[in-house]
Amino acid sequence: MVTDSSGYVHIIEYLTEHLSLFETTVAADNNITVIEVIEQQLSEQIISVCGQNEKLTFNQRNAIIREVDAILYDLEEILSGVINNTATTEQIEFLTEFASLIKNLFDTKIHENKFD
Repeated sequence: MVTDSSGYVHIIEYLTEHLSLFETTVAADNNITVIEVIEQQLSEQIISVCGQNEKLTFNQRNAIIREVDAILYDLEEILSGVINNTATTEQIEFLTEFASLIKNLFDTKIHENKFD
């Protein structure tokens, strides 16, 4: 599973190294919250993973959804103090990159046939 991998630990460490980005409260010209950005970006990346891997079974797709739920829970815990704040441009850019890193983990696990 992705959340049990060393790659996931490294990505979470990467997030914690950049927590200072979330101290800023100057919002972008939008009304999207940090949690909304996270949910949108993770959704887009997971849709991409499933779309690129049409041979995934129903059970594998469900396992991916459970993993994403666990990732979302971790992010909510780590960013709990700012999760409902309006996102800044820098936060949106970081969270977009972060979601791409998560997608790469799924891609790697699927490619290695280690996702069940």
